[in-house]
Amino acid sequence: MEIKIIDIPKITDPRGNLAVVEGDTIPFKMERIYYLYDVPSTSHRGGHAHKELRQLIIALSGSFDVVLDDGKEQKAITLNKPDKGLLIPTMVWRELENFSSGSVCMVVASMEFSEDDYIRDYSDFKKLASS
Repeated sequence: MEIKIIDIPKITDPRGNLAVVEGDTIPFKMERIYYLYDVPSTSHRGGHAHKELRQLIIALSGSFDVVLDDGKEQKAITLNKPDKGLLIPTMVWRELENFSSGSVCMVVASMEFSEDDYIRDYSDFKKLASS
C-alpha cells in the first residue's frame, strides 16, 4: 500500500509551535482544505475511496485512527501529532474512527469536491481495486 507518513515542517518557539504546509511540503497542488471536529468517539467518518483525488490527513488536535484498505491489504494508523501527516493516494478506502475528545482532523485535498470521484460502495471499490 502506497500510504506514507510525512513530516510537516515546524518551527519551535517558547511562545508556541508553528507547522507549515505549503508548496513542496506535499506531492500535489492543494485545491481544497476542510476539517472535522466535534466528532463523537463512537462515530465513523470516511467510508469511501477516491478515483483521482489524493489527500493529506493531519490530526491538528487529539487523536483518531485511519483504517485503510487498498483491496489487497488493510492497515490502521493512529494520527496524534500536528506535525505528521498521512498521505493517501487514489483508490484507497478509508474509515476514520476512535476520535478522542476535542480532536480536529484537517484534510488537504488535491481536487475540489466532485461526487463523481467518490466510490461510496465497498463492493464496488473491491471490484475496481482488483481490476
